[in-house]
Amino acid sequence: MTLVDTNVLLDLVTNDPVWADWAVAQLEAASLSGPLMINDIIYAELSVRYARIEDLDAFVEQAELVLAPLPRAALFLAGKVFTGYRRAGGSRTGVLPDFLIGAQAAVQNLPVLTRDVGRFRSYFPTVSLIAPS
Repeated sequence: MTLVDTNVLLDLVTNDPVWADWAVAQLEAASLSGPLMINDIIYAELSVRYARIEDLDAFVEQAELVLAPLPRAALFLAGKVFTGYRRAGGSRTGVLPDFLIGAQAAVQNLPVLTRDVGRFRSYFPTVSLIAPS
């Protein structure tokens, strides 16, 4: 199983000229190891690209993504890591989703397919990342 970060899916959805081919290749490779997973946070982040829930659900189904809810242990860990981030001077905006995704990966021992490795490497060093070189 692989947890797929929003940025990789948006590269696919938007047919990003720089990253779409990489995203497709990585998704295909990861799918050979088991299901491709998203959580509630990733689903919500993807929703900004869709006018209707039916269209987003059709994409999720077509991409064979499994929606896996966040376990309580991941929610707790994300809060603790976020607190440490804030105490170290981190900004308040736009980062909690990354901590929730990273915490789920850490708690469930899932690799993360992402292009945004900074926070994952800093705050979840045990999480295996599938990312561009």
